[in-house]
Amino acid sequence: MSNQNLESKRWWIAVAAVVIQLCLGTVYAWSVFKNPLMKMHGWDGQTVQYTFMLLMLIVGLSAAFGGTLVDKKGPRFVATIGGILFGLGTLIAGYADQVGSIALLYLGFGVIAALGNGFGYVTPIATLIRWFPDKRGLVTGLAVMGFGAGAFFMGQIAPNMIIGFSEMDSSGKMIASGVSNTWYIWGIIFLVLVAGAAQFFKNPPAGWLPAGFKPAASTVSAADSFKFGEAVKKPQWWILWAMLCLNVSAGLGLISQHSPLAQETYKKTMGLLGNLTPEQIATVAVAGGTVVAIAAIFNGLGRLFWAKISDNIGRRMVFMIMFASQAIVYLLVALGFVSNYYLFIVVSCYLLACYGGGFATMPAFAADAFGPAYIGKVYGFMLTAWSAAGIIGPFVFEAFKPQALYIAAVLLIIGFFFALVYKAPKGKNA
Repeated sequence: MSNQNLESKRWWIAVAAVVIQLCLGTVYAWSVFKNPLMKMHGWDGQTVQYTFMLLMLIVGLSAAFGGTLVDKKGPRFVATIGGILFGLGTLIAGYADQVGSIALLYLGFGVIAALGNGFGYVTPIATLIRWFPDKRGLVTGLAVMGFGAGAFFMGQIAPNMIIGFSEMDSSGKMIASGVSNTWYIWGIIFLVLVAGAAQFFKNPPAGWLPAGFKPAASTVSAADSFKFGEAVKKPQWWILWAMLCLNVSAGLGLISQHSPLAQETYKKTMGLLGNLTPEQIATVAVAGGTVVAIAAIFNGLGRLFWAKISDNIGRRMVFMIMFASQAIVYLLVALGFVSNYYLFIVVSCYLLACYGGGFATMPAFAADAFGPAYIGKVYGFMLTAWSAAGIIGPFVFEAFKPQALYIAAVLLIIGFFFALVYKAPKGKNA
């Protein structure tokens, strides 16, 4: 195949990657399902929250395993399996709501869908890093932008679907939450789109480079790439792991409670106190979903923005800026300076832009440090930081609600100092 055809092919792969990530990123709208599930089944907040914590744990672990499979079996195989599992798990979650089984919800959404999500997430990243050595930050940002923006569609559409499918008895008691039918529809969509887009994936020919491109001396070439066993012995691998974990912990804590926090802020801003009418309850629910949706756009745009900026000012500097600025914003929120609903939207947008920016910048950071040849496994296992953060962040925001924002700020300050002391590893032959 000519170089011109390969240039065209890699952009079609990039488009397929965005489609997959848009579907997978809908999990970030989890909070819009939380209150309906609690109201319908009488489950407490922590019981329901375990679903999201389990989901994040399994996503990171499966991404690590999926990265290894990508290196061995190829991207098309892994992404296809991911699409099937993600769609199937979402369908099972819908049935769990229908029959009122929390254990089945954990299995469907927290395990099976999470396995598919992790497989599907790591595959486009590992594939595009190989196809775009000349635009490494930009293209990984573009791919994971879809993951961040996926919650926009779910946050906008799902609340209205849930309300539309809900059923009440004559006394006004909910007898069907609408969550099950919503998940049934989305599960079928995921099966078709993710598994279908996966068929575009293929690794580039060995040794291929874009026309006129010469790798920078500051990055590790494919020929000199570190294998996973070599990379993990370097302190830099663990520093990058910690930086990713800390940034994600703060973001996931907010995401796990985003809609309920937005709803409470909306009620205070609008003076909605005491018992609310059904119409007011619906309005408040939509207001919470609106914040999730708008912030999701910036979760996506932040991934593209910070990743592109990192190509210009460096990955380390981007993380230092994101850590420091987020810590300040979380402290302002904790101290009561963000009590207005519309200001809360602005703050949410910035925090999620930085959260997404960490995910978009880190793959290129890892590839710069350890090379692209084994990046599926090297970066895949780095995503276990996502698993750890999936427990830390949501747990802190559920169990320590009065202090959660202060804890998030402390985590980010620690992350800033990790970025400050980071130095690139010396080459294998140095």
